[in-house]
Amino acid sequence: MRMTQHAEPAVTTPPAPGPKETDGRTAERPLALRLLARPEVGVFLGAVAVYVFFLVAAPPVREGSAMANILYQSSTIGIMALPVALLMIGGEFDLSSGVAVITSALTASMLAYQLTLNVWVGVVAALVVSLAIGFLNGWLVVKTGLPSFLITLGTFLILQGVNLAVTKLVTGNVATDDISNMDGFSGAKKIFASSFEVGGVQIKITIVYWLVFAALATWVLLRTKYGNWIFAVGGNKESARAVGVPVTFTKISLFMLVGFGAWFVGMHNLFSFNTVQSGEGVGQELIYISAAVIGGCLLTGGAGSAIGPVFGAFMFGMVQQGIVYAGWNPDWFKAFLGVMLLGAVLINLWVSRTATRR
Repeated sequence: MRMTQHAEPAVTTPPAPGPKETDGRTAERPLALRLLARPEVGVFLGAVAVYVFFLVAAPPVREGSAMANILYQSSTIGIMALPVALLMIGGEFDLSSGVAVITSALTASMLAYQLTLNVWVGVVAALVVSLAIGFLNGWLVVKTGLPSFLITLGTFLILQGVNLAVTKLVTGNVATDDISNMDGFSGAKKIFASSFEVGGVQIKITIVYWLVFAALATWVLLRTKYGNWIFAVGGNKESARAVGVPVTFTKISLFMLVGFGAWFVGMHNLFSFNTVQSGEGVGQELIYISAAVIGGCLLTGGAGSAIGPVFGAFMFGMVQQGIVYAGWNPDWFKAFLGVMLLGAVLINLWVSRTATRR
């Protein structure tokens, strides 16, 4: 009988597991540092600090009606701060956003009143004008290569002059006529400037719009291709173009998004007060930009979030109304904003360095 032997396979003992070698770049960072790296964390902590401060300094803030007023004030800033923040993430500025709000409201009011039209005709016309202003800003920035700071500064001056001159020419005054008795006013007011009651407290509809827009902007930034395009063009537009990102479309659409925000806030102002002062809006663009910067959007573009500007706008609303409830001189408001802006920039810088330190 023939015996056949089979060779047993060699058994190799794996080396005992030891500590993984890392160079500091692939090491898992602690959860606290990863949270600090988020742009909205710093402003959230700042918002909590401001809220607690005014809870102590201004007892009326503890009432539900006072908080509703604070949230309303925050929402009128926050609705515009969101598209401004997206534009900044895309690497651009819009200094005309404040007066563009008034341009939109003036267009709707004067067109409807002077031509005796349904106010919805003015609303639609104002939307077209606002989007056209945004398109023009974006097109000039892309085609000329000039900084958006210079382009939109020019637009700011043009709109400021047109708002005053045209209003005086058409109405003979610096304000538009009252449109509260015109056809379509009540329906438009329900959409843009209504309120509802919660627990005996009147809540403005703009607060709901503000939170819905923030959720939508967050989803766009984090879950869509367009959100990736925004970060890409803000980081390096030439590299983005090289990998197929439609840079021209993205930048122009972001400016038009600011135009949409200006239209929406302009319609709220119009249907809240029935008339518009043509000289308003100057300086509001700095508040919108500051809310975005405090919310973690970098001035150089390519980084930021939609949640951060929500807390930034809340801080502004909290300070603006908190000073009144505390019985302080409201002239201190701008000083507080300056301190908040400088503090937020320094905190964001410290947070960023702490989070990335090995």
